Amino acid sequence: MKLDVIVVGAGIVGLATSLKILEKNPSLKLLILEKEDGVAKHQTGNNSGVIHSGIYYKPGSLKAQNCVNGYKMLIDFCRENGVRYNICGKVIVATSENEIPVMENIFKRGEQNGLQGLKKLNKKELREKEPHVDSVAGIFVPQTGIIDYTEVSEKYLELIKRFDAKIEFGSRVENIVVKNNVCEVITNGGSYQSKVIVTCAGLFADRITKITHPDLPLRLIPFRGEYYKLKEEKKKLVNSLIYPVPNPSFPFLGVHFTRMIDGEVECGPNAVLSFKREGYTKTSFNLRDTIETFSWGGFHTMIRKHWKMGLGEFYRSYNKKAFVRALNKLIPEIIEDDLIPGGAGVRAQACVKDGSLLDDFYIVEDKRVIHVCNAPSPAATASLSIGDFIADKVLGKL
Repeated sequence: MKLDVIVVGAGIVGLATSLKILEKNPSLKLLILEKEDGVAKHQTGNNSGVIHSGIYYKPGSLKAQNCVNGYKMLIDFCRENGVRYNICGKVIVATSENEIPVMENIFKRGEQNGLQGLKKLNKKELREKEPHVDSVAGIFVPQTGIIDYTEVSEKYLELIKRFDAKIEFGSRVENIVVKNNVCEVITNGGSYQSKVIVTCAGLFADRITKITHPDLPLRLIPFRGEYYKLKEEKKKLVNSLIYPVPNPSFPFLGVHFTRMIDGEVECGPNAVLSFKREGYTKTSFNLRDTIETFSWGGFHTMIRKHWKMGLGEFYRSYNKKAFVRALNKLIPEIIEDDLIPGGAGVRAQACVKDGSLLDDFYIVEDKRVIHVCNAPSPAATASLSIGDFIADKVLGKL
């Protein structure tokens, strides 16, 4: 089959990219290849469903630019296409005086990223918004919202199909061969030729990228995030979203409370090293995935830097009391019996050779191939902006 564009991956970034390519040039022949039997089966469908504002990200970074732009694009898209969402706002909570300088820096970043209506809260003002929170100060972020990103992805696919584009489920990419004037993608079910290939392979993005760029200077390390849910009678403890001040040396936001679009209230996630890239349980294990993690020199350096935090995450994973203690820093009255098991997701965290954790989007390209190697949160919020950016690159190669 000869095509103009092949997109590998039907997570939210791959779908948004496909949609933007077709919106810019509806005549193109485009095919999406997805190894699963549906869209949004991994990172997209297992996250906490937050519409991020862009408050955390370094001004000028790809994360900051695409989150702020993508936020507006996502809200407009949902309004135009009847996708459910709720702009409920969130509070970022400082639970001790020594967290206030970090909180102040977050506030400044939000202003630099163009966020309007941010408000610093004293203890009394915070109690008015979230009566059960214990803190010394906080920030109110009015832009933050909640959504179901699987629903968004399904709507993207519906619109893609209107352009007469195709999607092949159950198609796992096994090789990519780049020739002078065409690329060949070989899957478990056949081969396809196109002028340009875009890969948005999520948890396997580095593995797919290394097919054509074997010197890739990073590796994706999988971290499982585990959630609890609040029992029905305890949901009243949370009005919207409650986040701690994050550790600035670690690219995770800490356990928090999220009121979901379906009315549930999630508590979490933690960030536990996973021994399988798509490992959603504590017993999940894949030998190849584990070897790839432990053979990466950057991982060894990272462990030396963050081993105490890593052990703490494992401890909270296996000890519910410890998980509750982390939640008690935000809401002291939460007890073990208030929590019921929730789901889990796995985040692909890029680790470079010096052991640092890459905290921005990362794209590798050449004449005929574009690889989205790292697209962590807020990639779902920013999906249409990222897709628009990649679509322009694709059209420039055709």
